Amino acid sequence: MSLRIVVCVKYVPDATGDRQFTEDLTVNRDDVDGLLSELDEYAVEQALQISENSDDDVEITVLTVGPEDAKDALRKALSMGADKAIHVEDDDLHGTDVMGTSLVLAKAIEKAGYDLVITGMASTDGTMGVLPAILAERLGVPQATLLSEVKVEDGTVTGRRDGDSASEQLQASLPALVSVTDQSGEARYPSFKGIMAAKKKPVESWDLEDLEIEADEVGLEGSWTAVDSAAQRPARTAGTIVKDEGEGGKQLAEFLAGQKFI
Repeated sequence: MSLRIVVCVKYVPDATGDRQFTEDLTVNRDDVDGLLSELDEYAVEQALQISENSDDDVEITVLTVGPEDAKDALRKALSMGADKAIHVEDDDLHGTDVMGTSLVLAKAIEKAGYDLVITGMASTDGTMGVLPAILAERLGVPQATLLSEVKVEDGTVTGRRDGDSASEQLQASLPALVSVTDQSGEARYPSFKGIMAAKKKPVESWDLEDLEIEADEVGLEGSWTAVDSAAQRPARTAGTIVKDEGEGGKQLAEFLAGQKFI
């Protein structure tokens, strides 16, 4: 038997950089370094672990939607051990929100063929965390989200979801979609051998026409959400120093009360 896994990954601005908005109120991705979203590395890792623990032939495809530089995210995933990659790039995708992105991903996943889709719990730029559920709905498959443990056996995916007060055991028949958290296991570092091998692995490039998607279904025009305004974060002001000369506790309490912390 064979198992086809598609891992959705995202190329995001480095969170440590100084991120800005452009004139059309989309994130400026040109003036900041980008990288594979850290939360998506956990999804790649879980796909690799499933492959290593399976008696079936497992093929892992990493999929991303983004500009030319997004290939860097795919190369990172390939160097970790994924087999091949798909890059969806089109100028009309500029400004696409989560609804449009989920449409593009769904069409690409269906075109590629799959048994299991794995995503991270959220992207580190948008941090909405809703794409896995929307994507599963578009694909018409069961979803098991926010898993900290994933296993696949006999046509079924199982996993554990850890909550504040309890852990749940979930399962779904394939085809299915799962998302994993940052508690699912540390993502491996690409080895030198993996980095060199990644250069020879296939990366397919698709556009909207390949996926039979109209331009007005995506981009700023097709977005269901929009940024109304954006402003620079105020500069950090000097803090308040409380000198304890017998009344320090009282002054501290008054300060906290004035800030409505107590």
